[in-house]
Amino acid sequence: MKLFISGHTGMVGSALVRRFQKVAGVSIVTRTRQELNLSDQAAVAAFYQAERPDAAIIAAGKVGGIHANNTYPAEFIYENLAIATNCIHGAWKAGVKRLLFLGSSCIYPKLAPQPMPEDCLLTSALEPTNEAYAIAKIAGLKMAEYYRKQYRVVYHSAMPTNLYGPNDNYHPQNSHVMPALIRRFHEARLAELPEVVAWGTGRPQREFLHADDLADACAFLLQLEDPPDLVNVGCGTDVTIRELVEMVAEVVGYKGQIVWDKTKPDGTPRKLLDTTRLNRLGWQPRISLRDGLAQTYASFLEEMQSNRLRG
Repeated sequence: MKLFISGHTGMVGSALVRRFQKVAGVSIVTRTRQELNLSDQAAVAAFYQAERPDAAIIAAGKVGGIHANNTYPAEFIYENLAIATNCIHGAWKAGVKRLLFLGSSCIYPKLAPQPMPEDCLLTSALEPTNEAYAIAKIAGLKMAEYYRKQYRVVYHSAMPTNLYGPNDNYHPQNSHVMPALIRRFHEARLAELPEVVAWGTGRPQREFLHADDLADACAFLLQLEDPPDLVNVGCGTDVTIRELVEMVAEVVGYKGQIVWDKTKPDGTPRKLLDTTRLNRLGWQPRISLRDGLAQTYASFLEEMQSNRLRG
């Protein structure tokens, strides 16, 4: 099988490359952003026509935390819509029979039931801070669904929970919570700071999945003859932000105090995916949060030492 993995230089894409390199008979096709601008419809179409992959995983996208989503909503909706439409339509035009589109748990309503089942999609309003990104991802998954319905191609989508792992983005302002915490506690340890300030009460609950587990789930889904149009990918359990912060501090080796600034907002109380659909198909994650954090911090140090740290 000739497999195109878009976004292979990112955290998710690089995990997918690691996973499929282990599969006999799979030839992986990749392009860097400099080699192929996925926002350019003509360039994407020409790439597909030249390479003619058998399958594609669309892992590319413009991503970031609350600050980035809030600050650059026009860029988030434009780039992610362009990537989704160009990659899905271009694949169909080139005769690609199998495609897996990767979304995000933020596609679900702000006040979705907990845990969040796939069926709650589009039942109420989205979280305003990442609405632009969510709308683009919803458009992509619906495009895959409708191309499958009309053209009989097996195009389907997976919605992962909060992800972390090697090759993450550690930008001080635009990164997600896990890499932001790793970097903050690492720098605090080096500077021997007596305390680190964390926002809110620490009570909100969040779910985290290692990128290598997501890659394994993608490999599992691509083996299914008749996969669901949409399936959640998570671990099915969550931790409080307080538990997460304390765990990161422990893994990094920070010995100072953690001070909670309760004047800062907590955000959504809980965001947990209902993974019943995927579990019933026969897939389960393998990497515990504690083990995954230790592995990720080791990767962070290696990436920093080799001058490959993103952000």
